[in-house]
Amino acid sequence: MKDILQDIVAHTHALGFLNIVKVNGDDAQTGIDSMAEDRSVILQANTKTAQIEMKGTFGMPNLNKLDIHLKCPEYKDGAKIDVVTADRNGSTIPVGIHFENQTGDFKNDYRFMNAEIINEKLKTIKFKGASWDVEVSPTVASIQRFKLQATANAEETVFTVIADGNDVKFKFGDASTHAGEFIFATGIPGKLKNEWAWPVAQVMAILNLSGDKIMRISDQGAMQIAVDSGLANYEYILPAQSK
Repeated sequence: MKDILQDIVAHTHALGFLNIVKVNGDDAQTGIDSMAEDRSVILQANTKTAQIEMKGTFGMPNLNKLDIHLKCPEYKDGAKIDVVTADRNGSTIPVGIHFENQTGDFKNDYRFMNAEIINEKLKTIKFKGASWDVEVSPTVASIQRFKLQATANAEETVFTVIADGNDVKFKFGDASTHAGEFIFATGIPGKLKNEWAWPVAQVMAILNLSGDKIMRISDQGAMQIAVDSGLANYEYILPAQSK
């Protein structure tokens, strides 16, 4: 239980822009959804194994508090970390997580958000899909080069992606400003007719996550970064932004 909770927090709260999570679980799978307040990033994820303790629909707010409990040294070894349920309208639903250390003299309770509230807060979350025109598997080297250019062009909040032949380029700034560009990937089939802009900070934070990653870009104005953490598959969707 602790492992999947830590994984969820690491792929949401730790990014700095996903502050609330919706869980929708059944016997077959456990879905995880989130969205940035400015709608710059939409997250849709599924755990690789259904989390039986997380059946039902509920919200996980105040992820900073959950992160604090998960990192508390009192709960490092031999702790009891259990999902608490309650009967509501004839159904048994998860209502929170109870933390208790090995000796039972240090306890905390983290409360879930009920289905009605979380559904209202994230009611527009679903991404209907897109036709992906370019697909890249980012390397450690390419991510490092992205960091270098982002640092050199720190005044730029967005960058553009250009599919030039078989090269995928990231470009910062334009002819009227300090500017920079670099080849992010080579030998990539596919073309982009439009030069869409994407937020530097959000893309960088996602690429810094641990796990195998695939970046997909649609000429319709959408980017998806898929991250396989080992415990779950996370898909971050970023709508294009104006330059």
